[in-house]
Amino acid sequence: MTEKGIHFRYRFTLANGDIKEFDLQLDNETLSLITPDRESHPEWTQLSYKQCPNCPLTPPKLLCPIAANLVGVVDCFKDFISYDEADIEVATEERVYKKHTSLQKGISSLIGIYMVTSGCPIMDKLRPMVRTHLPFATAEETMYRVFSMYLLAQYYLSRNGQKPDWEFEDLTKIYAEVHVVNKSFCERLTDAQIKDGIVNAVATLDCFAEFIETPLQRRVLDRMEALFFAYLKSGPQGQK
Repeated sequence: MTEKGIHFRYRFTLANGDIKEFDLQLDNETLSLITPDRESHPEWTQLSYKQCPNCPLTPPKLLCPIAANLVGVVDCFKDFISYDEADIEVATEERVYKKHTSLQKGISSLIGIYMVTSGCPIMDKLRPMVRTHLPFATAEETMYRVFSMYLLAQYYLSRNGQKPDWEFEDLTKIYAEVHVVNKSFCERLTDAQIKDGIVNAVATLDCFAEFIETPLQRRVLDRMEALFFAYLKSGPQGQK
């Protein structure tokens, strides 16, 4: 992190040697994506184009905030398919991640940043996670980060005199809304005749949203309980 903001650089080296690079700058405090103005936007970025049924935005907001910010990514990968492979490097101020994997996985990781930092009121609830963005995260790593983020949010709610949700009931509701956005955004891209490399990248993100809505969430929490044995075996101040 610098005074100018939080920086991520995604670099895709394709099989034919072509390089696609994306530099993302986030505001230090709000984690909002800082983007230059574009002179024009394609039709599929209009708010009314396959608008999500749960979208709270209305005119005069003319553009879908996520779609408007994803134009560059879509233009770069709109003709690629999911299983095309690439060497992907993700650089932050603190470290560099590298992996040879499918474009779908790399694009999914990149799009995840755009979707929660662009100003979509539904996706904003997941924005705190971008501060500890973990490229190519496994399902278990994502679950741990989601549950941790949500519990920290409940702590801040309690500290500010609001009612916390320690049972994760509202988390399920949040991800139900996220699922609607992901599904609708896939429909937006498909209708715009964008190839499956991009569409499936969004669908990959939605797998976790669907998971959170199922009883499996409770089973995963039960399984994770064993990780906290050092806390559970002792009471306050280490007393048994």
